[in-house]
Amino acid sequence: MTKGKSVGERISNIRQLKDISREELADRCQFTLEVLTKIEEDAVIPSLGHLIKISRVLGVRLGTFLDDADQLGPVISRKGVNKPSASFSNKNSEARVNLDFHALASDKSGRHMEPLIVQIKPSERKDYLLSSHEGEEFIYVLEGEIEVTYGKENHKLAVGDSIYYDSVVEHHIHTHADKPATILAVVYAPY
Repeated sequence: MTKGKSVGERISNIRQLKDISREELADRCQFTLEVLTKIEEDAVIPSLGHLIKISRVLGVRLGTFLDDADQLGPVISRKGVNKPSASFSNKNSEARVNLDFHALASDKSGRHMEPLIVQIKPSERKDYLLSSHEGEEFIYVLEGEIEVTYGKENHKLAVGDSIYYDSVVEHHIHTHADKPATILAVVYAPY
């Protein structure tokens, strides 16, 4: 993330700018106060679903928590030029620290999609907690193999395979065969 602000700091700053108490934001997001406090204080890694709920209640786009976007024209990401990454979890943040997200368009202001390179590490836990949130996702496998649990179905994808789905259906993405994988993910979350 640019300018050294964490996701939690950005959420807290926007909440305060909008004169919303932590209790009110937690209530409107249907979180416990404890969960929101941990997110704002960076004590847990928030799930993508949590961030989408927070962005909707605060009236900002999802990318606001990942960047300090100010570019109106096109944004180019160059191979070998690494941007800071953010880690997110699934619903159980203590058990889900296996995804590293690298934003590809963090400098683009007003965007409606979040293109990301996601590095997925194998997880020792196999009791995957499914997540759901508003929007749509497109996943394209760049390296390795992944498994996408979508509702009651499991889909194995290899290099060159892709999947496009409605995020409102409970889902989970994880590695297949306990080997790391890299995907291109494009997330659309309306706000």
